[in-house]
Amino acid sequence: MKAIAQDVYGSADVLRLREVDQPSIGEDQVLVQVRAAGVDPGVWICMTGRPYGARVAFGLTRPRVAVRGRALAGVVAAVGSGVRRFQPGDEVYGTSSSGTFAEYTAASCERLAPKPPRLSFEQAAAVPISGVTALECVRDGGRVQAGQKVMVIGAAGGVGSFAVQIAKAAGAKVTGVCGTGKVELVRSLGADEVIDYTREEVDRDGPSYDVIIDIAGCRPLSLLRRALTPRGTLVLAGGGHDAGGLLGGYTRQLRAPLVSMFTRQHLRGLASRERSSELEELGQLIESGAVTPVVDRTYPLADAPDAIRYLAEGHPAGKIIITVGSSADHMTGD
Repeated sequence: MKAIAQDVYGSADVLRLREVDQPSIGEDQVLVQVRAAGVDPGVWICMTGRPYGARVAFGLTRPRVAVRGRALAGVVAAVGSGVRRFQPGDEVYGTSSSGTFAEYTAASCERLAPKPPRLSFEQAAAVPISGVTALECVRDGGRVQAGQKVMVIGAAGGVGSFAVQIAKAAGAKVTGVCGTGKVELVRSLGADEVIDYTREEVDRDGPSYDVIIDIAGCRPLSLLRRALTPRGTLVLAGGGHDAGGLLGGYTRQLRAPLVSMFTRQHLRGLASRERSSELEELGQLIESGAVTPVVDRTYPLADAPDAIRYLAEGHPAGKIIITVGSSADHMTGD
């Protein structure tokens, strides 16, 4: 099958569209014919091996998994002997640890859910990582309640665009933080107020937010705390993955619980989990019309390196999606 793969860490230049073996499946796995795959900072981390601390999980000297990508939407091609939830022909979305920038991928049935009927494959591929992260930020990290004031920093991005909508669905009054060119997009997502960070900082109104969800990952904790109420909650979902060093910007997430020990404010780092139950919960929000994925750009499989370069430039409006199909028939050289 065709797939975007790499043998060494590096920039998008190390990626190649090439022929690889179709993955085999275990008894609790599903073989999915991929129709679309999501691009997110985790793809960049796996590709570059940065921050360097991530190599403990992904491979010390080279990637353990050669094929890039984790989020997917597609059609079940085959199921393992122990799978009862799915059958060939089912449309699904979710994540895979065997790579999704490919014509086929093997995924655990516990990380897949039925694709919401109202979504295209491209829209559905935007949900599994960014949507789940946003749901956990609002529900678990922030424990957002109706009537609370919630700030979402990075409100126009992949996770942020979901977080704004999910917080609104929970009954919160939402302020989105974004750049000038994305103000109208964030308003269209349902934000009650928008702060253009090129003109004003997040603490412009003083300590007025019950919950702050920071996905941008670039502001010091001291600044974020100035915008929180005395007993407010700060959820750190973004790490500034390209900040350099052993842990990049993720040092803030490690510091947050320590700072919480000396204040009434609650500071929490969030590590997203991938479970079918959360995809099903998101599916209900999507089918109700409360949440709609925002897709910035789509790229054919052969152009996946360009998609990651666009991500690395910073500040996409919504999600970047790789489509898999006839447009992927062109092969690049190894």
